[in-house]
Amino acid sequence: MEKSYVSLSIAIKALQEEGYTEDFNLCDAGVENKNKKKIHSATELDVVKFYRFEGMSNPDDNTILYVIETNKGEKGLLVDAYGMYSGNVPKELIEKLRIT
Repeated sequence: MEKSYVSLSIAIKALQEEGYTEDFNLCDAGVENKNKKKIHSATELDVVKFYRFEGMSNPDDNTILYVIETNKGEKGLLVDAYGMYSGNVPKELIEKLRIT
């Protein structure tokens, strides 16, 4: 999976073809699998890889695509804008998603 992609949409399509088909979203309790209506805490998931995308014309168009696997075998993607961690996202999850 050591690849780079020219756009977010191309990355999502390629990663879905590799089996990362679940749609994950941040929520107050952790990361929610929208399809299965299941919320995962930070201890239940691993960030396998992440990709940064920066907007060419607008610096506000910066996003990160997280490739996630859960301890239940779910594989999916989480798209997030840079700095979206204001709100009630648990500290453990913020640490798990921190990019170094």
